[in-house]
Amino acid sequence: MTIPFPAPTVPASGRTEVFLRYLDYFRETVLSKVTALPDDELRHSRLPSGWTPLELLKHLRYVELRWIEWGFQGRDVGDPWGDRREDRWYVAPEETLDGLVGALRAQGAHTSAVVTANQLGTVGAPGPRWDGADPASLERVLFHLVQEYARHLGHLDVVTELAGGPTGE
Repeated sequence: MTIPFPAPTVPASGRTEVFLRYLDYFRETVLSKVTALPDDELRHSRLPSGWTPLELLKHLRYVELRWIEWGFQGRDVGDPWGDRREDRWYVAPEETLDGLVGALRAQGAHTSAVVTANQLGTVGAPGPRWDGADPASLERVLFHLVQEYARHLGHLDVVTELAGGPTGE
């Protein structure tokens, strides 16, 4: 599925809608790039840092989990760092593209539900996500998520182009 870029000239009902449009656009663009890659490129790295497209996909799901559920909602999510092993991103051999795509989409649906049910100024629940600092507002969390997606989508643009996949803007 492709979503049009949320251009600033397209009217929106408010900042909440703008945040959700950008998150949806970035999430779906990441998914379209990863799913366009040949299977042998999904678990292969073309970069000295060693991350793979599947690892990036899983990482973004956990980024949303950490900031929305574990952070803003203050929920116990089991292992909030489940995208990591020995201080690097990790995807187990049995994890599949379809499973990771479904997990990211489900996490995105959860994010959207939380965002639409709260005001942007609502402050997150206290919890371990904040490392002893005061919890952030939903707006600050969303701003952070947008920058995470934008940054990692740029990384993915380079990797998919090197792999012969679709290029970025």
